[in-house]
Amino acid sequence: MTAALDGLVVLDTTTRFWASLGVALLGDFGADVVKIEAPDSSVTNNGWDHHNEIANRNKRSLALDIAQLEGRGAFEKLVAKADVFVTDAPEPEVEAQKVDYTSLSALTPDLIYAVGSGFGPEGPDRDLPALDELAAARTGMMPVLPQPGQAPVYTEAGQIYAGVQLAFGIMAALRHRAATGAGQRVDASLLGGNMYGASLDLQAFLAMGGERFLKPVSRLDAGNPMSGVLYRASDGRWVTLTMPDTDRYWPDLAAITGLDADDERFNSHEKRCEENRLELLRTLEEAFGREPSDHWRREMDARQMSADIIEEYSYPAADLSVVKNRYIIDVEDNGTRRRSLGFPIYMSESPAALTRRAPVLGTHSDEVLRDLGGLDSDAIARLREAGAVA
Repeated sequence: MTAALDGLVVLDTTTRFWASLGVALLGDFGADVVKIEAPDSSVTNNGWDHHNEIANRNKRSLALDIAQLEGRGAFEKLVAKADVFVTDAPEPEVEAQKVDYTSLSALTPDLIYAVGSGFGPEGPDRDLPALDELAAARTGMMPVLPQPGQAPVYTEAGQIYAGVQLAFGIMAALRHRAATGAGQRVDASLLGGNMYGASLDLQAFLAMGGERFLKPVSRLDAGNPMSGVLYRASDGRWVTLTMPDTDRYWPDLAAITGLDADDERFNSHEKRCEENRLELLRTLEEAFGREPSDHWRREMDARQMSADIIEEYSYPAADLSVVKNRYIIDVEDNGTRRRSLGFPIYMSESPAALTRRAPVLGTHSDEVLRDLGGLDSDAIARLREAGAVA
């Protein structure tokens, strides 16, 4: 079976998890991703490094010092064969190393030059370090996530959006190159990724403004007690209801919570969500607190209600749908069965695959220099003697 990105050559110099993960997505679908690091890099993989295993899987490792004259020459040979170059270093750093877009596109005019940045390629903060916590702090989302009076919540999710956007931007640029022959620079930033993660509320704020989007919302301020509200079960776990159409679900909800569906306080959508909203909230809160979460799951599943239990990480790790869709996969590690995140994208004819685990630094140096750089054994040996490759 042919992989979707067979033949695509990607040079990856990223160092941060989110950007490396975005490039790994290309490798998952068959791209030849070469991770280029300095020979004295502290990055190793001599054991099970759970972050490294997904950030750098399906990549070949080349330990090359591009600051040396000999190493630079080998690097330029690789750039000449590459379709994509990816970095997450600040612009002053790549300019100093002469691996900026201007320098590399002069070698390969149709190169796709992709950057994982902190705050985008334009504006006064373009050269700030790419730190997700700083980007998340600027989006406006962190203060509205907790309950009122609690500290802002940092979810770390924005950087994952940014990593996926980096991969998507590369693919869009490749599609443009296929049509026009032109390379270009692509930038996906942590600021943009975090804002994208907050799209629902940010778009509403841009359209309507107002204080309601700037402050956290109490559970007791929910407009619909049957939708978007959490209720604590007797075992401390939480039940979430997603029933905006209360007329449809009210009879079943009343039945499982011991309420009378014809109770005059709650026998219309207007009464449930307006006149007696707070009373229904408190009534449901008391009802759900009388039984454990497993009881509520059985009752809700039996009636196919739009509701569920808020799970911990142990749930997806054991879920049959997760296994069947390869969202979690088994990895063989020196005779030990490990579990690792799999592939979030399904393709029927050219699926993602784990063809190689994250490599030890320099594992594929000779192979890459020979296959892509066109160097023979003597030339590679001279690079080793000069300390330019390991």
